[in-house]
Amino acid sequence: MPSSESVTAPSLLRLLAYVALPLYLLDQATKLWVHFYLAEHIEVIPGFFEIIYATNTGAAFGIGRNNNAFFIGLSAVAAVAMFFLNRARVFEGPALRWGLALLVSGMLGNLTDRIYHGHVIDFLDFHLGAAGPHWPAFNVADSCICGAVALFLWSSFRELRGSEAAKEGG
Repeated sequence: MPSSESVTAPSLLRLLAYVALPLYLLDQATKLWVHFYLAEHIEVIPGFFEIIYATNTGAAFGIGRNNNAFFIGLSAVAAVAMFFLNRARVFEGPALRWGLALLVSGMLGNLTDRIYHGHVIDFLDFHLGAAGPHWPAFNVADSCICGAVALFLWSSFRELRGSEAAKEGG
């Protein structure tokens, strides 16, 4: 069995085609279903999970509401930055490539909403009991972005741990 160091990073083009594109399509399909067919909320697990129709003109947790144009511009700048960072070979290694594919998928999903609807459609809604904490509603694209951030952090901690081990050994 090969060591994790000898595993090559999957092709970014392949990840975009087989991961980012299907996740983008899933995100858009679920949002369109919610937009056109959800008449009222659906309680999936009572007191814990429901499907709703919510809109967001801000960022995560509704931060920066009513700044849709700003977030469209920010997405465009981020896309250009990702292009140049990829050309500079910043996204080397499996975790970073997977993270980039997830980030592209999530960013394009929410950008499509902002351009087409003027806001992002959120529909996954979690509660911890009737009086318990409530997590803000989110969507498939948001989940992809969170997964990307997790992979980027995990990769950076692995790299940091590896560089510390190299210093101790040499």
